[in-house]
Amino acid sequence: MDSDLIQFMVDFTMPATLSEDFVGRIPQQRDAVNRMLSEGKLINYALALEDSKLWAVFSVHSEAELMELVSSLPLSKFMKMHISELTFYNAAHPFSPAFSMN
Repeated sequence: MDSDLIQFMVDFTMPATLSEDFVGRIPQQRDAVNRMLSEGKLINYALALEDSKLWAVFSVHSEAELMELVSSLPLSKFMKMHISELTFYNAAHPFSPAFSMN
C-alpha cells in the first residue's frame, strides 16, 4: 500500500423515507462504487438497510480528494455523513478457492 495514502471511514445515515429520486439513483451509485472499488479508492462498502446506515472506507492522498469522491456519489446529497480519519485499517484478504482441474 502506498505510504502516502490515508484511510477515511465515512459513516452515512440514509433518509428515513427513500424518495423516488433516491431510489432512481441507486444504479448510478452502484456504478460509481464499483468504479471506485476497481480503482482502489474505495476499499470497503457496507450497507445496513434496516438501520439506514452505510459505511465506506476510502484510501486517498488527501481529505480534499476524499471530499471530491464522496460528493461524486449520486446518493451523497441525500445523506448525512460523519467522516473519521483512520489511524490504521486492517482487513483480511478475500478467500479465493484454489482452481482444481478435477
